[in-house]
Amino acid sequence: MQNQDTDRPARRKSRKIRVGNVEVGGDAPISVQSMTNTLTSDVHATAEQISALAIAGADIVRVSCPDEASTKAFKSLVYEAPVPLVADIHFHYRRGIEAAEAGAACLRINPGNIGSSERVREVVQAAKDHGCSMRIGVNAGSLEKHLLEKYGGPTPDAMVESAMDHAKILEDHDFLNFKISVKASNVPLAVGAYRKLAAVCDYPLHLGITEAGGLIGGTVKSSIGLGMLLWEGIGDTIRVSLATDPVEEVKVGWELLKALNLRQRGVNIIACPSCARQQFNVTETVAALEKRLAHVEVPMTVSIIGCVVNGPGEAMLTDIGLTGGGKGNHLVYMAGSPDHKVSSGDMVDHIVELVERRAETLRDGEHADAAE
Repeated sequence: MQNQDTDRPARRKSRKIRVGNVEVGGDAPISVQSMTNTLTSDVHATAEQISALAIAGADIVRVSCPDEASTKAFKSLVYEAPVPLVADIHFHYRRGIEAAEAGAACLRINPGNIGSSERVREVVQAAKDHGCSMRIGVNAGSLEKHLLEKYGGPTPDAMVESAMDHAKILEDHDFLNFKISVKASNVPLAVGAYRKLAAVCDYPLHLGITEAGGLIGGTVKSSIGLGMLLWEGIGDTIRVSLATDPVEEVKVGWELLKALNLRQRGVNIIACPSCARQQFNVTETVAALEKRLAHVEVPMTVSIIGCVVNGPGEAMLTDIGLTGGGKGNHLVYMAGSPDHKVSSGDMVDHIVELVERRAETLRDGEHADAAE
């Protein structure tokens, strides 16, 4: 229901690659990624986490493969995974080959840290043979020594030079099916690097503020950095890096895309922060609705406003609205128009029922359109 018109700059034109069955770059939707934090060799725990991330909305999941036990487990994980898996590879070129053979949709590598040109060639050949894409992952915290000396430390120019040097390694091996990231924990540094990189290549870009911190601090840093870049049309796939349950990374990533009207998934709850005018406990109501509506994937907007100051105006712009009224009776809006009243004791159950009913109606409509 909300107005989607913006004056956002056009999206940067990038070439399109595939990560398994997910398109990245070009006109493909901006994908949301996360990474497991279980021991990869623990197949059961890692498979459960991959499934939880997929349910939360992850399009792609990255799994670390630091040793042979991990790449052996990776094959089972690929078989069970509901989304494409990226194998995270550092230093050991054999792990890259093993992961490609095990069915990785993408290899996350730094070509410069896996050894000689011959070893790089072997990893690239394995990627070609098994249909893998790659991601060149440059981090400010692990830049090459000669670039740190040249630029006096990690700078946007140093990070871009590292990325382009690595890209040339793959290009020289006739491999173009890759994306690039230039991450830093410092927001201005990361934003500066991505802006410069976006101007000098057309490869798809994976966005992230690396090692951003815990749930609150990391969300703020990621929202500022990624939000600035996405608003400018830069970025084809994102990962919000948080020191918490990785499912939260997916939730934050989606909320970020939804806030910028770049993608929509699930229920977008618009709520007031509440004050003495509220006619019901807004905070508790929103918390209950967020928990009970987490399973809904169909996009829709719901406004929960505690009083009549802004309630009617917000409700007119949402699919379903609830505005606090006197004596425990609150007004429900449907498709922007006043529709009926509900009591305080029944309102959470009632809103959940309305959302689920609307989601089912919308799904049925999509299925009918697809059948025609």
